[in-house]
Amino acid sequence: MNLKSGLFHSSKIQERIYYEDEQAIQHLANMIIENMPKLNIKPIVIVCIGTDRSTGDCLGPLIGFNIKDELSHFHVYGTLKDPVHAVNLEETMKFIKEKHRNPFIIAIDACLGRFKSVGYIQVAEGAIKPGAGVNKELPAVGNMHITGIVNVSGFMEFLVLQNTRLHLVMNMATIISKGVIEAEKKYIEKRQSFRKDWLKDDQDSAIH
Repeated sequence: MNLKSGLFHSSKIQERIYYEDEQAIQHLANMIIENMPKLNIKPIVIVCIGTDRSTGDCLGPLIGFNIKDELSHFHVYGTLKDPVHAVNLEETMKFIKEKHRNPFIIAIDACLGRFKSVGYIQVAEGAIKPGAGVNKELPAVGNMHITGIVNVSGFMEFLVLQNTRLHLVMNMATIISKGVIEAEKKYIEKRQSFRKDWLKDDQDSAIH
């Protein structure tokens, strides 16, 4: 769980969408695609960070649970059954880098922020620093990140997480999950289109 947007390691202005926006899923999918590799050659790994022992910090595991069996191309780590959290994060990242050659990692995590920002989903380039909201020193994760602001920061963050409404977290998890699933569809379509164009250009060159 991240404390707030100021702790993100990103050089790009964050894009964000409110989870109840009618176009939230499509907007989120487009924002994800915009931040992904353009050449479509790296393995895409999604790391859903958090724990199922805290309502505010279970956003990541809920998303992992929702998308793991729905994705055909992206690799998912962090579910309700096998969460990725402070205890096993470093070990998990080491395993990912050993299993996947030069992966592009999308980190997903819950976040605390200003009152008026609660309910917003943010997408940006760069890594996040898990554990910052509860004063834990963990390695930065991700080539890009998706975060959901689930509650207000500023005072006794651990208790704030414990008292975050599950209704909000589950609804945000549903929107983010659908956005990621839609992004994978768009990403695969884009890759297939790229391959068709490449094969066509190759055939045309052979003819001439």
